[in-house]
Order: sequence, then structure tokens, then C-alpha cells
Amino acid sequence: MHVDQPYRIVIAGGGTAGWIAAAVLARFLPPSRYEISLVESDAIGTVGVGEATIPQLQLLNAALGLDEFAFMRETQATYKLGIEFVGWGASDSRYIHAFGAVGRQIGQTPFQHFWRRGRDLGETAPLDAYSVNSAAAYAGKFTRAKSHPPQPNDIAHAFHFDASLYARYLGAYAQARGVKRLEGQINAVQTDAQSGHVTSLSLDGDRTLPGDLFIDCTGFRGLLIEGAVGVGYEAWGHWLPCDRALALPCASAPELTPFTRSTAHRAGWQWRIPLQHRIGNGHVYCSSHISDDEAAQVLTSGLDGEALGDPRILKFTTGRRKVFWRGNVVALGLASGFLEPLESTSIHLVQSAVERLLKFLPNGTINAVDVSAYNSQTIFEWERVRDFIILHYHANSRPEPFWRDCATMAVPDSLTEKLELFRANGRISRFNEELFAEPGWLQVMVGQGVIPDGYHPFADNQSPAEVKELLALLRRSVAKQVADMPSHEAFIARHCRAV
Repeated sequence: MHVDQPYRIVIAGGGTAGWIAAAVLARFLPPSRYEISLVESDAIGTVGVGEATIPQLQLLNAALGLDEFAFMRETQATYKLGIEFVGWGASDSRYIHAFGAVGRQIGQTPFQHFWRRGRDLGETAPLDAYSVNSAAAYAGKFTRAKSHPPQPNDIAHAFHFDASLYARYLGAYAQARGVKRLEGQINAVQTDAQSGHVTSLSLDGDRTLPGDLFIDCTGFRGLLIEGAVGVGYEAWGHWLPCDRALALPCASAPELTPFTRSTAHRAGWQWRIPLQHRIGNGHVYCSSHISDDEAAQVLTSGLDGEALGDPRILKFTTGRRKVFWRGNVVALGLASGFLEPLESTSIHLVQSAVERLLKFLPNGTINAVDVSAYNSQTIFEWERVRDFIILHYHANSRPEPFWRDCATMAVPDSLTEKLELFRANGRISRFNEELFAEPGWLQVMVGQGVIPDGYHPFADNQSPAEVKELLALLRRSVAKQVADMPSHEAFIARHCRAV
């Protein structure tokens, strides 16, 4: 790459995906060698439902050098300790997929084997009782070690925030570091006849925006990745049959609960995401089992406060682009595919893709080997997240036709292997760098009613009395840690209440 001619990176589209990309690239790429432009139109709205996150967002914010309390004030954020699932196993079931550890590994033996043996010994406490995050979530408590003054107990956490405010926050960050924002709509995409690479974007007002690498953040349209280079789409509707969502914010509840809630309904599920200034709500559903009007009635009848507007409908086909990078176009966000927000992975998949793009950043010429490796790693990540979401639908005992179809459907072999391994003797294997670790799979499988038939023989090395005492000790430790925490509401009021 010639230093006298900066490498031109063009981000097509803003929103959360576009501005995450812009902020990260501006933070890590030297401005003398790279020119970063982002084009977006105020006339084109964003989906804006990705308001719940997972703990990895802390890594992004830290890499950008963002102060957590300032970020929370600017985005009307609250803390998130996990996701509560209501009615997902059986109609009357309830559990939390919490962040952080569950129990404690004894030697080389994971905790679930001692918990499973405890069940044979009459110990009936649920997994929630061995998770600090679960107990704190239900108690409405929160703390973190970096608070002022420091607290002795750290706790794994993510955030609920207003996605549009986060995009605006990152937009100011990126532009302060040299990113050029162009207001306007993309009217056409020019490609090179020989290579197929995108050469420039035609914008309204007879403007042309040339570039060397293009990042497609144009949403479901996939204006570049599909419209210009035509990679194709792999649909997953046969595994994840929900195809519509209604989104509707409502007035905030008196208590800021530190967890997301997902409530199963007869043909889908409803999300609840508490922010400081409002609650984000939505109903994800299968249109062949419930009408749009019925789905809207389900949503509006389950709000905590006054609706702030009318339900906004989103139609989608769950799946991914067949490849995420072709030629000089890389897709991010909804341009790359759609996985429903059941486990709050949409923003993380953007974050992960931008991090991966930095690892494979072209040094002038785009190398086919780099593109292939990028695509392989991204496909693996998407498919493992897909399996985790399918698990919630498949392992259920609800009576409605929609749920019976999900329970009896054939699932990917990779998920079948996970389930069979766990059902046999409680073993969980994490492959390569898949997103969800053992505690996540454990909590969801047990929460959905998948209980192992057996356990590792090392769990028999302790006497029945020792196993019972171990479990009791862990429960007491969790209860003590949570009792010493301030309330979530008090913590926010003290450190990061929005003005």
C-alpha cells in the first residue's frame, strides 16, 4: 500500500452496525494510511430492536476507551445479568440463563455432575441457586468491582441500552477521529466488469463515492453484498420458523430489573428490555400460526405501562448470506443475515465480525485465502449461535401446535450431538471458539427440561454427606454475596443515571 494514497474504506449505511465498524476502524487504523467514509440517510430508518447485549460488549467499549458510566448515561442504559425465560420448557416453567459461573468446578469435574448426583440424593435446589447472577437478578441487586468506591464482589454483566443512542454516541466518537459522514441515499453501485469488485457508490445529488473496501450495512436489502455481488442467502426457516416481529416501547416500570425477559406465547415469544427511560417490548412470532392483529393484541396486553406509539412490524427470513465477504465487499449486521434476538447476539455478531475484519485486513491487494478464512470462521460462529437458539425451541413440552412442530422437527447434526452428549452423562463440549460456553448450554438445557441420565464417575468420589454439604455451602455463598450488594436501582442512581 502506498502511503501517499490512503486505502479507502467505505461503510454503506449507519445504524449500530455501521457506527460500530466506523468507531473500531477509526480507533485502530492510522489515519495517514486509511480514509474511512460512512454514508447514511436520515430518511431511511433503522430496525433498532437490538437493545440487549451480552458481556462481550464490555470488551468493545474498553477497546474504544469508553467510560462505562458515561456510556450508560448517554444511552439510557441499565445493567443486564442474564435472560429470564418464562414458559419455554413447560408452559409454567421459569429459569434464567445468567452470565458468569454456575456452581464451582471440583478438581477437573464440572459442577453439573455434582448437582446431578445431588438430585439422586434428594437435593432439589434448581441451578439458579448456584449462580450469583441469577440470584442477584431475581433480588434486583447489582455491583461491580470498578464502582466508586470499589466493591469486593465483581459480577458478570452486560447492558440494556437504546440502540439509536448508542449509534449516535459511536458516531460522535468516530467522526472526532476522522471518519467522514456523508448524508444521502445510495442510488446505484458501480462494479468493475473484469474483477466484479465494487468501485464506487452513486449518491443522490449526482455524487460519487469511490473506495477500495466496502462494508455493507444497508440492512435486509444487502444493497452491495446481494444487489451488487450476489452471494445468495441460506434460509433457516425450517429450524427457526418465526418470520415476523412487532416492536413497541412502553413507559418505564417503577423498578429497573437487571435482566431481559423472554416470555413464550402460543406461536412465538415476547421480549422485555428495561431501559432507564422506557421499556423495549416486542413479539416474535410465526405468521402461519397467528395473524398480525392477534400478535399485536398479545404484545399490547403484556405491557408494563402505557404504549409509546403503535406496534412496528418487521418481516424477516432467518438465515445468513452464503458468504459474508466476496471481492471487496464485507457484510455486517442485517446485511449479513438475521438471527432473532432471543439470546441478544445481533450486536455481538457485528462486534465479532469487525474484530475479525481487522485480523484479515487487506494490505492493499485482497487475498482470496484471507477472504476464505474470514468466511469459514464467520459461518462457524453463525451456525453455532443458530444451534443455541434452535435448542430453546426444540427442547420444549408446550402443548400448542407451533411448539409441538418445533419439538418434533429434525435439528442440525451439530445440535443433536450436543444434546445426546449431555443427556447421557451431563457432558458439554465447546468447539473451537464458539460463542456460548458451558454454563450457557447447561442452564438452557436444564431450564428446558433436558436432565442428564447420569453423571461423571468422579462425582462419586465424595460421600453423600460431603456432596450435600458442598451444595449447601455453594448456596450459602451465593446468598451471602447477593445480600451484600446494593440494589440495581440504587447503583444506577449513584453512578450512571441519565440526565
